[in-house]
Parts: sequence; C-alpha cells; structure tokens
Amino acid sequence: MPDFTPSDRLATEHARRARSFGAAATDYADHRPDYPAAAVTFALAPVAGLRPLRVLDLAAGTGKLTESLLRAGLDVIAVEPDAAMRDELVGRLRGVVALPGSAEAIPLPDNRVDAVLVGQALHWFDLDRALPEIARVLNPGGVLAALWNLDDDRVDWVAEFAEIAGLSVRYSLRAGRSIPAHPDFQEQELREFSHKQPRTAASLTATVGTHSPTLVRTPDEQQALLSRVRAYLDTNPATAGGEFELPLVTTVSRAVVTK
Repeated sequence: MPDFTPSDRLATEHARRARSFGAAATDYADHRPDYPAAAVTFALAPVAGLRPLRVLDLAAGTGKLTESLLRAGLDVIAVEPDAAMRDELVGRLRGVVALPGSAEAIPLPDNRVDAVLVGQALHWFDLDRALPEIARVLNPGGVLAALWNLDDDRVDWVAEFAEIAGLSVRYSLRAGRSIPAHPDFQEQELREFSHKQPRTAASLTATVGTHSPTLVRTPDEQQALLSRVRAYLDTNPATAGGEFELPLVTTVSRAVVTK
C-alpha cells in the first residue's frame, strides 16, 4: 500500500473538492452571489480604453461572473472544465461561447483576449502551469484579475454562521486569495468592495450545499450539516424574520501581463 504523506492527502482532497461542483450546478447558479459592477470596473481598468474589449471568463462555472461581464457590454468567451457547469451556463446565457478547457490548457490561440477574469476559482489552479498559459492568451498590456466573494465575518452573526457551516469563503480567511508574484505579470494591485445579497434562511442553507467542503461529505453528513445551518438561521434574530441581507466583501487582485 502506498505511504501517502500529509501533503499528498491535502493535494488529493484539494482535487476532490475542485471536481465536486458539477453535482450541484443548478443550485450553484441559483444561489451563489453575483459580482458588483465596481469590482468588475476595477478589474478591467488597465484595458478599459480598448474597444471592442475581449474578455475570457476562465473557470466560468455556471456563468455568475460571465453575466456581469455581459451586462457591461463586453465580448466574452467562457472556458469551463466541468460539463454540467458548462451546460448550466449556456442554458442560462444563450449565445455565449463556452468552451471545454482548463486554466492549465486554455483552448485559445496566442494573444486572443485583452483580459482574463477568474471568479472564485484561482485557488483551484496549478499556478505554475496556469499563469504562463494565461499570459500566452493575453494581448500585450492585457490584465489578469481574480475575484472572490467572501462572507463578511466581521459581522457577529455571519461569523457564527460561518463556523457552523464550516465555510472557507469568508473575510477572515482571505489569505492566499491573490495573484502570486510571477515573471509573466507585473506586481498585483488589490482592492476590496462591499457587497450584499438578499437571502432567506432557505436560500442561504441551499448555498452552503454548493460549497466544496459540503459537497465532498456523505449524504448523511451533508444533511446533518444543512440541518444545523438551517436551525441556526431560523432562530437567529438577524435571519429569522424572512428576507435579510448577507454582507459580503468582494476582493479583486489584478496584474498586467509583462509582454
């Protein structure tokens, strides 16, 4: 039997979580938050004067970020490795070009786009391979921007909820959600944007069901976790009265390609 090291086990768990989202594609599309327009504007600022502006939404999932880019009137190509997520995207956003592919093997020619945006996914990439590949498809002067929506657990009830739900996408755990230094890119610029999403106890519980730590649990473990989450939301004064707002922070890390 192989003698797996702790790093091997972490890598295996990381890969298992990265592959878990397709099983919840519809719920992901229904319940995950969008991205604020100001965050998208900051992400694209280095290339804002170009028209038409060609943007790649890399690891596009079900198109949460794609939709924000389309609202801005941009020429958007989506690349997503998971077939179920990709099907959900094209079913919701008719006419969008959505290609199978990954950050490590982008199915585009050299110098194809002015910007590559990554929503909620950069931490899943093999960055040693992905960053040169992203640089390859960018035009000279193009920009890479990574965006994350994080639960704002500086708010007391959000912190309690995040602990019960076992969430890793929260403000206090944002370390590592940035573009690492790489010779193909200039030094990154970081910005945070306040964001919020209208929620109910039912919809926020459903969102917990779309997070990878939940998806890799057994069905019984998932049900037990979601029952605890729903019980908290149904009894907490901030969330028990029907619709409420979930406070979020959207972080954006952007870096211009060096070529």
